Amino acid sequence: MATVVVIGTLDTKGLEYAYLCERIREHGAEVILVDVGVLGEPSVHADVSRHEVAQAAGTEIAALVTAADRGAAVEAMAHGAGQVVARLYGDGRLDGVVGLGGTGGSSLIAHAMRGLPVGVPKLLVSTVASGDTRPYVGAVDVTMMYSVVDIAGLNQISARIIANAAAAIAGMARATAPVVDGKPLIAASMFGVTTPCVTTAREWLEARGYEVLVFHQTGTGGQSMEELVKAGYVVGILDVTTTELCDELVGGVFPAHPERVQVAGVAGIPQVVSLGALDMVNFGPKDTVPERFRNRTLYVHNPSVTLMRTTPDECAELGRRLAVKLNTATGPTALFIPLRGISMIATKGQPFHDPAADEALVQALRENIGDNVEVHELDLDINDPEFSLSMARRLAQMVEEPR
Repeated sequence: MATVVVIGTLDTKGLEYAYLCERIREHGAEVILVDVGVLGEPSVHADVSRHEVAQAAGTEIAALVTAADRGAAVEAMAHGAGQVVARLYGDGRLDGVVGLGGTGGSSLIAHAMRGLPVGVPKLLVSTVASGDTRPYVGAVDVTMMYSVVDIAGLNQISARIIANAAAAIAGMARATAPVVDGKPLIAASMFGVTTPCVTTAREWLEARGYEVLVFHQTGTGGQSMEELVKAGYVVGILDVTTTELCDELVGGVFPAHPERVQVAGVAGIPQVVSLGALDMVNFGPKDTVPERFRNRTLYVHNPSVTLMRTTPDECAELGRRLAVKLNTATGPTALFIPLRGISMIATKGQPFHDPAADEALVQALRENIGDNVEVHELDLDINDPEFSLSMARRLAQMVEEPR
């Protein structure tokens, strides 16, 4: 029988959690209820008490109460809940996890969920699920369900939503994991303006016996890709599209996380890297572009996305930053430079064609790249099939070479 771990603050939401657990059991799953409340006494019995959770975080409930620091208490209980959940998963007693929360509860519960491997069902019913969910979901597969009403008692709306959540997590926990064929995994980074490049490389690598996981470079996309690298899932990385570095530098909406373009290299995993979409910074609709950028070269990609061309100075800095990151690599690393355009709209005749900016980028790389990085300059644009195949072939060689 599948087991669902339920994480909740039983001092303030005991009624709601009792109802959730009852509904999960009706769907044929067992329940392990974990109490992460601090201030009041729990109103329902927990299988894992709040005292056990605090101890897992290296503290005591009494100390958290005495300190009277809500933020510190949430942080401690989040850490403890993460430890408890990881232990239950390691013991084979967790097939799915669910919780209910407002801002504080959602932060606490999501922290515990994010420590579990990708693929383990994670469902969070939250009052903040209709807003910016990135702080809660992070780079893993946390599913968020909007609670519509606050989680404060049972009523016609909340009871139905909690019942839906119970059915969902029980179904996910009981579902049989798909059979995989065990092909070695390659991670690839893509944006709309580098899609032809990645598609050609992916098809070639798949024909060679690899499975290619493609990640959309939207800030969390790069982070998700490199989380899988950290977890040891992939044998190589085809980092065609390093565009998130632009948004990090200039202030776009899809910024890179601090370790971007370093994780694979530090881990010693073979990587082929290119300059995909380093010609652009991302903003939302055109009227959301900051005033200081209104006179820059802008391109409306679609009604929700406006792109801004990077300048020669910005490109020079991007080249320096990328070189520094690549120089930290301990494993096989190759940089492929397309001399005729770094995106679909940066080639001759396209709106972001800017030879001076491209030259600044390439020259900075030439001046700063270390001897540990292979450099391949090709007189092609990034979406030329031959450029794509050159990267795919070199990555396959790196992965397959004895080390």
